[in-house]
Amino acid sequence: MARDYYQVLGVRRDASKDEIKKAYRRLARELHPDINPDPATQERFKEVTQAYEVLSDENKRRMFDMGQDPFAPGGGGGAGGFGGAAGFPFDDIMNAFFGGAQAGGRGPRDRVRRGRSIKIRVELDLAETAFGVTKEITFPTAILCATCQGEGTAAGTHRTTCEMCHGQGEVSQVTRSFLGQVMTSRPCPQCGGQGSVIPDPCPDCAGEGRVREKVTRTVKIPAGVDDGTRIQLAGEGEVGPNGGPRGDIILEILQRPHPTFERRGDDLHCTVTVPMTAAALGASFAFETLDGTENIDLRPGTNSGHVITLPGKGVTHLDGGGRGDLRIRVDVETPGKLDEEQEALLRKLAELRGEDRAPGRFSPGHGGLFSKLRDAFGAGK
Repeated sequence: MARDYYQVLGVRRDASKDEIKKAYRRLARELHPDINPDPATQERFKEVTQAYEVLSDENKRRMFDMGQDPFAPGGGGGAGGFGGAAGFPFDDIMNAFFGGAQAGGRGPRDRVRRGRSIKIRVELDLAETAFGVTKEITFPTAILCATCQGEGTAAGTHRTTCEMCHGQGEVSQVTRSFLGQVMTSRPCPQCGGQGSVIPDPCPDCAGEGRVREKVTRTVKIPAGVDDGTRIQLAGEGEVGPNGGPRGDIILEILQRPHPTFERRGDDLHCTVTVPMTAAALGASFAFETLDGTENIDLRPGTNSGHVITLPGKGVTHLDGGGRGDLRIRVDVETPGKLDEEQEALLRKLAELRGEDRAPGRFSPGHGGLFSKLRDAFGAGK
């Protein structure tokens, strides 16, 4: 006869099933080989597990109480010794460590899954990002099969229960270890874990419930988007397998470079080059903005680097609260070559302004401005 199983589990002889299970779980947590690999502890774990196998089974417990060995030939435990034909109580081990999670019982997988989201890059001009635009985009995607409406079966046929897993979606395998017989489960290879198969697939989608096709969508791009902005169109992506819900479309905005303007946030920046005479005397000129032609007044005496700001002529704020500004930087152009008449006129101007004998800015002498320029740049050989 084996030793007293009640003593092994530390329970009274009249202990209830719940008390026996609670005692076993407590000991299993302490003695499990994954936690305590000591050989002596493993032997103790086997003994505790054998005691629980006997006391948790009404017939074996009755035999043990009557002084019979439940594992003797014909005693109900089988010739398998520890664990016996009844198998190792693996579910109770899983309950002890994972709070009720068991190796099996997961059931078939859901065959209907959500479709993949699609990322599409949309190139826009500056004006389109500034004011918004409606675009037609064409792209390949998965759509619902019109023949089977997502079922994946040929006309007049239906899915059938998988013969390998009998609709469970998983198959089990029993192996022996030093702990006894251990049962493991894995997805059924025949049905892919779905619990059912398609004997006659739809000829158009080959049983997938969807087909690939190029589609065209009309999308509205809001005003104020910038380079790199992403817009999510929920539920406009690929149809999922077996008629599952659609994924999303993610639009990524790419803004093309503009020949005149540089965008900085919602403000636009540009540079305008004007002649020296226009900067000195003042001028008015037409300038093309995103809104059309604007007349720009250049006040007399404008210096290079001066910035003219046109409020509200930039990009629309994405939140709809107004627009940025247009900032025009003035670059004054000095003529590189002068003919004799032009040089004479400038010399006369310098004389009239008292600049021909201005204190030397380029050299220590007191020569005139133009002579010093010639000296500095090698002119007047």
